[in-house]
Amino acid sequence: MSRRVRVRFAPSPTGPLHMGGIRTALYNYLLAKQQGGDFILRIEDTDQNRYVPGAEQYIIDSLKWCGIEPNEGVGFGDGPHAPYRQSERKHLYREYADKLIASENAYYAFDTAEELDQMRQNLQAQGVPNPAYNSVTRQYMKNSLTLSHDEVERRLASGEPYVIRFKMPRNEEVKFHDEIRGWVVFNTSQLDDKVLFKSDGMPTYHLANVADDYMMQITHVIRGEEWLSSAPLHVLLYRALGIEEAMPKFAHLSLILKPDGNGKLSKRDGDRLGFPSFALNWTDPESKETSIGYRERGFFPEAFINFLALLGWNPGGDVEVMSKEEMIKLFSLEKVHKAGARFDFEKAKWFNHQYLKQKPEAELAEAIKEQLLAKGYSFDANYVAGFCRLMKERATFLNDLLEQGYYFFEDIKTYDTETLKKKYKKELRSTFDNITETISAASDFSATGLETILKEFISTNGLKIGEVMPVLRLALAGTMQGPTVFDMMALLGKEKTIARLKKSFNYFDSL
Repeated sequence: MSRRVRVRFAPSPTGPLHMGGIRTALYNYLLAKQQGGDFILRIEDTDQNRYVPGAEQYIIDSLKWCGIEPNEGVGFGDGPHAPYRQSERKHLYREYADKLIASENAYYAFDTAEELDQMRQNLQAQGVPNPAYNSVTRQYMKNSLTLSHDEVERRLASGEPYVIRFKMPRNEEVKFHDEIRGWVVFNTSQLDDKVLFKSDGMPTYHLANVADDYMMQITHVIRGEEWLSSAPLHVLLYRALGIEEAMPKFAHLSLILKPDGNGKLSKRDGDRLGFPSFALNWTDPESKETSIGYRERGFFPEAFINFLALLGWNPGGDVEVMSKEEMIKLFSLEKVHKAGARFDFEKAKWFNHQYLKQKPEAELAEAIKEQLLAKGYSFDANYVAGFCRLMKERATFLNDLLEQGYYFFEDIKTYDTETLKKKYKKELRSTFDNITETISAASDFSATGLETILKEFISTNGLKIGEVMPVLRLALAGTMQGPTVFDMMALLGKEKTIARLKKSFNYFDSL
């Protein structure tokens, strides 16, 4: 009988959630929703030394903004396996560590930090490039494999600090199937005896991860490629604990690469090239330095996750813009790429432009209402909706609407004088005065009506479109960019249009 699909996103609260983490959460979410399963947020805070204040809430806020909310977990409501914060599950892990000790798959190690450093120095002196505590070196260290039973008991009874290490088999092949990469094989001779339980009574990532996935009945572990090297230990832990039949399927996601494709994308790349690395603004609690987020940069959450989804996954066909529901329907781990996906900020902006164009004008009007009021503009819902209809085809972000089309709300600040000098001829001033009078007399002030009137005037007076329309555009907007001349006039209305034309033509004559 197949198990109910249960996946988890399990970040550590050691800093802001990078966009790569958001992509991992998204793929987990898509699989869970498609299969009618559960998506869990588990906070893996076993490393208390690296805990960063505010990071946990930032993770929660980022997932909420992106619209990929778990149905169980920290910040989203308890389910049957609460608590979901590992520091609150501390009492549960000792049982698993003790079971590994009892089955001789793990051992106590009493080595001090100084003794570990000395071991590494000795090995380096012997030409060992990557010294490790492993199946060879453990034979010469201070642990329950080399000390007598009585000595071990004495040290434990006296409260001497220790860790519990996994006893890695000396020369075995560990083979498991990855849902993205196929069969993966590791030899244990290349693996060290990882610490499973620390002297402070907290488990390490490895033990807590496996124990929690088992207790929470996780069926699929979808995580970043950086955890692939840990997978053989996790497979061995399932076996050693006698719970191999409950082992989840593994899927290790490829890296998001730098824009040039050379190496893993980092926050430094974003700082250097001018794009965000995080979903939301993040202020470092120590340096107080703020890193801008995609939300604050002006991205729609649905555009952001659409872009992220396709960084490493191709549903087939040439469709790129997809709703969350469409992504859920099409998603499969088999179509996630093994190779890294190159980050392209221009493509991210393209996605936002597509979503902005799809937004209803009334929704966009409401979205920029605060911006308008902050600038001292009055807010007329119908007028602003009309403005958004004209401007959204050319805008990438919400802020672009007002930045590019401010002249719909106030007088023109600057004119493109270089173009004006080429296009405006003072000897045609009387012609433009006649055009102004013709427009003023128009009974139909719609864009279609104005287009008919102006084209008829140009034809009747033996003029060329290129002599008239660029000048009218500059007179109305100050720039050659923007909506059609007829659309601008219709939105501004007759009174504002006539006043602006007269004022602009007077200015043109002064150049």
